[in-house]
Amino acid sequence: MNRIVVGYDGSEGADRALERAAELAESLGAGLLVVSVVRSSRLGETVAVLEPAELPVPAIPGPGGTGAPMPLPLRSEPRPEPYELAQHQLERARMTLAPRRVETEYVAEVGDAAERLLALARERDADLIVVGSREHGFVDRLLGRHVDEAVAAHADCDVLLVH
Repeated sequence: MNRIVVGYDGSEGADRALERAAELAESLGAGLLVVSVVRSSRLGETVAVLEPAELPVPAIPGPGGTGAPMPLPLRSEPRPEPYELAQHQLERARMTLAPRRVETEYVAEVGDAAERLLALARERDADLIVVGSREHGFVDRLLGRHVDEAVAAHADCDVLLVH
C-alpha cells in the first residue's frame, strides 16, 4: 500500500478517520493525503455578528419606569471564503498528526466532497480512501446520499468507513 487518502472536515467522525488513516499509514509505510473539501457558499452571503458597543449603554426606561439594558447592535460580516475554511480544517489535522511519523500531504478543495475525494484518489493512484461515517437521521436520509455512502459506492479502490 503506497497512498491513503483521508477526508477531513473537523467533525468527530473525521477525527476518528484521520487517526485510523494515520495508524494504517505508519504501520504500512504509506503516504497520507489529507483532503478537506468545503462546499462553495453563495456570493455575498453575510452573517449577523454581535458587536459590543464602544460606549457604555444607558438604561432605557421600560414599562413601569424600570430601566432595561439595550441589546448589543448587530452588524453584518462576510463569511470566510470556503477555501479559507478548508485550510483552517487542515491546520487542525496538521496539529493532530504532528507527533506521527508519516509522510503527509494536505489538500484544500472547494466543491462536492465525495466528487473531490474520488477525483483526488484517482489522480494520486490511491490504494485506500478513509472517511468518517455516522448514523444518518431521517431528514438526512430524505435529502440524499452522504459523502461516506457516495465514496463507498463509486471508488475505484478500497474504502474504509470509520465509525
